[in-house]
Amino acid sequence: MIYLVLVFIGGGIGSVIRYLIGIGFQRTYLQLPIATLCSNVVACIIFAITVNLISNKEHPGNWKALILTGVCGGLSTFSTFSYETFILLKQQNYMWVIINIALSLTLCIGSFILVKK
Repeated sequence: MIYLVLVFIGGGIGSVIRYLIGIGFQRTYLQLPIATLCSNVVACIIFAITVNLISNKEHPGNWKALILTGVCGGLSTFSTFSYETFILLKQQNYMWVIINIALSLTLCIGSFILVKK
């Protein structure tokens, strides 16, 4: 039961952070959905740091539930990334589609490489 509460709290925290990032980038005039990119990269960095910190812990379950599942789950936005990429495709902004996908994958996977164990 405690894991459900931790996921709930972490998810709320991650969702609020995601919302604030979205507000921060509202006036961006780029075709690239920068708020989603930023949210996903921040979630990956938090995830990578947490995995590194808890890898030597005996009972990491609480941290996994709170940070990895909760905060990172609420903060990262694969569905939004997919939708925004679809909209770019629909608008025939093929260059921005490629940039969005390439940057998202490179920066998100790169964050794990930078914070490797």
